[in-house]
Amino acid sequence: MTHPLLEKHRATLDGALSAIQTRGYWTPYPEQPSPKVYGETANEDGKAAALRHGGTNFDLHQPGTRGWISTERSPYGVALDVRYAQCDPQALVDAGKAAMEAWQQLGVDGRTGVCLEALARINQASFEIAHAVMLTTGQGWMMAFQAGGPHAQDRGLEAVAYAYREMSAIPAEARWEKPQGKNPPIVMEKRFEVVGRGVALVIGCGTFPTWNTYPGLFAALVTGNPVIVKPHPGAVLPAAISVRILRDVLNDNGLDPNLVTLAVFDDPKATQALAMHPDVKSIDFTGSNAFGRWLMDNARQAQVYAELAGVNNVVVESTDSYKAMLKNLAFTLSLYSGQMCTTTQDIFVPGGGIETDEGHKTFDQVASDLGTAVERLLADPAVATAVLGAIQSPETLKRVDEAPQLAEVVLASRKVDHTEFPAAQVRSPVLLKTDAAREAVYMQERFGPISFVVKVPDWKAAVALSERTVKQHGALTVGLYSTSREVIDAMTAATLRAGVSLSINLTGNVYVNQSAAFSDFHATGANPAANASYSDSAFVASRFRVVQRRWHAAG
Repeated sequence: MTHPLLEKHRATLDGALSAIQTRGYWTPYPEQPSPKVYGETANEDGKAAALRHGGTNFDLHQPGTRGWISTERSPYGVALDVRYAQCDPQALVDAGKAAMEAWQQLGVDGRTGVCLEALARINQASFEIAHAVMLTTGQGWMMAFQAGGPHAQDRGLEAVAYAYREMSAIPAEARWEKPQGKNPPIVMEKRFEVVGRGVALVIGCGTFPTWNTYPGLFAALVTGNPVIVKPHPGAVLPAAISVRILRDVLNDNGLDPNLVTLAVFDDPKATQALAMHPDVKSIDFTGSNAFGRWLMDNARQAQVYAELAGVNNVVVESTDSYKAMLKNLAFTLSLYSGQMCTTTQDIFVPGGGIETDEGHKTFDQVASDLGTAVERLLADPAVATAVLGAIQSPETLKRVDEAPQLAEVVLASRKVDHTEFPAAQVRSPVLLKTDAAREAVYMQERFGPISFVVKVPDWKAAVALSERTVKQHGALTVGLYSTSREVIDAMTAATLRAGVSLSINLTGNVYVNQSAAFSDFHATGANPAANASYSDSAFVASRFRVVQRRWHAAG
């Protein structure tokens, strides 16, 4: 008998399964914060719910609680002071293991149904989560709602769909008959059980605490594993709300809520110790190269799925839509102040200039015109604050302040006043130009609103430099502007060799730093920026194993 929650959400699952096969546009979670969709008071109610957590203990009633900790500092200057339980890591591991057997017995359909119900309830809490994302990360409101809400939910659902497809491909039972000529056949009965690997640890990042958390969380959960969510100290609240909802869904369905727990630490050594725990069998991580590589080198008992730093780049060879190209690039560089793992950092332009629909443009003109396009985009303070959001980390602010020392400034960063949040740390992008020979300047990730226009000898050198940058330092996105089939073919071949996604001649309302669930694969796992992809079969298949039993069939 099919689990009732799977039947309840069958249409959503079927839609997701079809979408990952066809790769067309589809979503069950509307991305516009419309009162007609989410309710007339949804925004006000969600904001109030998020703010009510301020100054309180966010009590999930988890085992091993031994104190309370507050770690968040809002980039908007809002006093949060939400206190989270500090739990004994061993208690969380033990509780997760104890909850695992009943979760295992629920079966593929049951686990999938529960996860779909959890995603539906998370969607209902989109406004509360979005305001929590905004206040902790510095994202602008619309990005916080879309990326922190429905788009993150899409990615979680995508992982569930891939996992369901992989697990459902394994039959629950089989009757095996081997002919023996004149003798009676050998007949065996066999049963196959999908089992989780063990405790999963999901380590969140400070800039996208739901979008980069839900894929690993739901992939691990639906495949039969207990999950410990360890959010970034600077962005705990969105993860805490999500964990609260998951625990409620588990409890409502007669399951142990300690299958999903929240671990809040302000000491990296505590995270390291938990990551190396022998019962932790998978780790999802988004963040710095240093800690990601430490995990891969030291947490040998676990499968590590890591998204690290990269140097995203764009090659500009020619264009038949010069103004639209500049406008597209300006938005790409400005969105969330460049604090996206997909934001373009390096723009490779031939020293001899480029051909455009407005005639020939020199290298210096391209750089200057791009700076002007950024200025125009951000001229209205209301638009600027909506697009830029706020700077999440003091380290990023420091990098922005120090960037002019690296190369010639095309466009200086400026502080932007925010009318709603006077204490917000808002900065416009800094745009620099340099020569390709100065690799130490531009061939490392400089996270934040810092970009370089890099002078290269010609388009062939630009393509080669793009490929080498990706192979050596990694990238999640690469772009190209060209009207030449020869150049497009060369760049396509280079990105296939380097293992990175390519966007060609984006001039409309799609940007190189955007990624659509069910259609775009986020990262490839084929270059140093990430060893996994959101989402593909490889992202889910190693999170479970098949255990069989067999016996001779009765005569």
